[in-house]
Amino acid sequence: MTVLSEAIGALQRAGGEALRHRIAGDEELRVTELASREDPGLFGPASIAWRIHGDPAMFVGGVRSLLLQALHPLAMAGVDQHSDYREDPWGRLNRTGRFVAATTFGSTPAATASIDAVQRIHARVHGHDSKGRPYSASDPHLLRWVHVVEVDSFLAAFRRYGDGRLTDAEKDRYVGEMAEVGRRLGARCVPANRRELQAALDEFRPELEATPAARQSVRFLAAPPGLPLLARPPYAVIFAAGLASLPPYAQWMLRIPIPPLVEPLAVRPAATVLTRSLGWLMSGTHRTEQLESRLYR
Repeated sequence: MTVLSEAIGALQRAGGEALRHRIAGDEELRVTELASREDPGLFGPASIAWRIHGDPAMFVGGVRSLLLQALHPLAMAGVDQHSDYREDPWGRLNRTGRFVAATTFGSTPAATASIDAVQRIHARVHGHDSKGRPYSASDPHLLRWVHVVEVDSFLAAFRRYGDGRLTDAEKDRYVGEMAEVGRRLGARCVPANRRELQAALDEFRPELEATPAARQSVRFLAAPPGLPLLARPPYAVIFAAGLASLPPYAQWMLRIPIPPLVEPLAVRPAATVLTRSLGWLMSGTHRTEQLESRLYR
């Protein structure tokens, strides 16, 4: 029994490591780009952003964010027409992960450089959707949509599947911290607390549509190609958790409603176990040790 348990545990760890590597990618921040005692970056180690963005539940938050963002037809048109996600399905998630890492754990120059790079990409992304409506990735309104969805998704994933132990004041503080990144990217009327965050999400509701491109994107996210065999079971848990944590209206619009008891009885326990194992894998990484040495030693 012990041998079998050890074998199962080894497979789980291997699958978790394969998944972490596939989602996070290889392009980590260099040591010189990390925050330090002299330059703690945009937030610093005492921030709520460091707590939330250092939790493996961020993997769930990232998937949830992509699912919900797909419901805005103009934002989805930009992804559909300009992104290479079909040829490089993991590239977009890897780049998003590096951006979050740079703006959270990077030095101020590293965070600024990452924001500038995204703005240069946004300047090239513009066109018309299938109904002839114009869009631009630099539009402050669309930037606001992407921002509020990401903040809401990271907070929701942390609460359900991560450490989650935040007071209401700390949750508001997190939304306020993230507003700095949204403003620097060019968004306007960026929420500064949870009440404003929810109001912004409600404000966008009439604009949302489950377009064919959105549904295709969801199908792609459900079973992305190039996923190693060992990573498929843990990724299925991550995707299910991202889907189950969506607001009910988003699940219905995407035609994938989750029965009421499935999330608390099946998805949440599995996702919590998985994120804890991913946390164990991440806690010993060389990059974490380098960051700690620059801040505390």
